[in-house]
Amino acid sequence: MNETNAESTSGEPPASDAGARLPHRDAPSPAVRRYDLSAIASHLILHGYGHWLPNDPRGSGSEELREAKFADLGPIHHGRKRVQPPRDELRRFCRAAAPRLEFPLLWLDDAKRQAVGESFARVAASRRYTVWACAILGNHAHLCVRRHRDDPAMIWRALAEEAGTSLRRFADVSDDHPIWSNRPYKVYLKTSHDVKRVVAYIEQNPVKEELAAQSWSFVTAYDGWPHARSAAR
Repeated sequence: MNETNAESTSGEPPASDAGARLPHRDAPSPAVRRYDLSAIASHLILHGYGHWLPNDPRGSGSEELREAKFADLGPIHHGRKRVQPPRDELRRFCRAAAPRLEFPLLWLDDAKRQAVGESFARVAASRRYTVWACAILGNHAHLCVRRHRDDPAMIWRALAEEAGTSLRRFADVSDDHPIWSNRPYKVYLKTSHDVKRVVAYIEQNPVKEELAAQSWSFVTAYDGWPHARSAAR
């Protein structure tokens, strides 16, 4: 079982999501897609397999640990911790967790990041998603996507599946290797301020990881929607 967890969430973006309430993971999916229609966009995060476990010391969207082999690594903290652990603590956790995973960790080098970006571009074009920001990093990716008839979880899965197909074409990625966490992580954005803040956060991520600034053809600048359209009338 893939224990990596990036649980769906709602409410505030990651900077303040510690108190966000999550849907029960065993609740049946509704026959009709429903989500928070007051949201104007969503912040989607695709975590690479094994890179963010339920009891990660940074906190997670999980409420339970499904595999006992990770239990002694620490308790679950529901929601991202406001005070993040020092890097040494996080490295110790990752070193202890890696041998317990069923598959090796998958890292995204330049070629794999490019493949993921091209996959995202195909999905955005075919499904007509408006993407206001994207950052593809060493072990995860961020996107800010405008509200669409597809709910955020469906958008996440479409992006994850296409990128997974592309990554499995690499010689060092087996057909059965999990690519992403097995649950979508989404944050609803309800105001233009939220969107601008998340877009800025996403755009800064490559620099934080000492990568070159990224510019993707499928990303369009945020224009203040929906308020910009209302003002133009």
